[in-house]
Amino acid sequence: MADARAQARELLAGAQAWIVGGAVRDLLLGRPLLDLDIACPSPRDAATRFARAYGGAAFPLSDRHGAWRVARGEETVDFTPLPDGIDADLATRDFTINAMAMPLQGEEVVDPHGGRADLEAGIVRAVSASVFRDDPLRLLRAVRFEDELGFRMDEETETLARREAGLVTSPAGERILAELRRLSAAGYRRLAELGLLEPLGGSLDGPLDALDDPDFRLVAVFRESLERLPISNELRRYARTLLGASPPEDASPRAIHRFRRRTEPWALDALAFTGAWELAGVVEAARAADSRAPLVRGDELGLPPGPEIGRILAAIDEERAAGTISTREEALALARELAGKASA
Repeated sequence: MADARAQARELLAGAQAWIVGGAVRDLLLGRPLLDLDIACPSPRDAATRFARAYGGAAFPLSDRHGAWRVARGEETVDFTPLPDGIDADLATRDFTINAMAMPLQGEEVVDPHGGRADLEAGIVRAVSASVFRDDPLRLLRAVRFEDELGFRMDEETETLARREAGLVTSPAGERILAELRRLSAAGYRRLAELGLLEPLGGSLDGPLDALDDPDFRLVAVFRESLERLPISNELRRYARTLLGASPPEDASPRAIHRFRRRTEPWALDALAFTGAWELAGVVEAARAADSRAPLVRGDELGLPPGPEIGRILAAIDEERAAGTISTREEALALARELAGKASA
């Protein structure tokens, strides 16, 4: 991102341009800078010229606000309009730690709201009393900043958040989901404490701390309510698998095989969700055994195509996992037996 900053300086030499928002915060904190936000005249022109000169794809972020983004892999460079000067721009920001600016061509920090002092004190402080009404997503962002930075809202901002908690469902589902995915277990507990979790359909009754994974936490907190959000098909399958899982009856090879058949490729996550993590080693050992070649293929059973072949192959796999058969001849004998029963 240092290259992007130098490239933007070269591109916008002589223009009134500022690094703003979270980029300034992260620079002052010494954090890795993955996103660069530049307030400047003619954002569209700046973004298209930047992408043409240095690579990346330029596209509008907001037709209403005139912001443009250049995406380059994991890096993003945003160009936002500056219609009324930098002080007016910073007054519209969410929290003081995000309401600072640096001249693109310099290093001096413009800090009209005391953001630098709040950074040093570890405080998330609203820039104005209307901060959450102006954009209710900031309710989640406030908690996320607390969570990621180890900060805490000041008393007035926390009071505002509690008072405006009912607005938390207002933003688009995609924006809500993006914020939730970045929260730790402690972040979810903070949402609940502030009255922000229940309106979203979440609770702390699930196994929130059983696995350190953002998707797992979403399922643990929201359960069936998760499908109210615009989740991917993959996450939907994952959630349904975990919510439908029961722990293995015991540690026997047959029980573990049946459990895995219902829950793979997420068997370990399902163990954590059902409170049976002590069987993780057994499941991993069973996975390692999967590398063996099958005893028999479907086209070797001498049966007409159809679902019966799949049922018989599944039965062979289970008996092999249970240790009752181990050779091709035994597998074919079992197949004949099962096919005979099916036709009887």
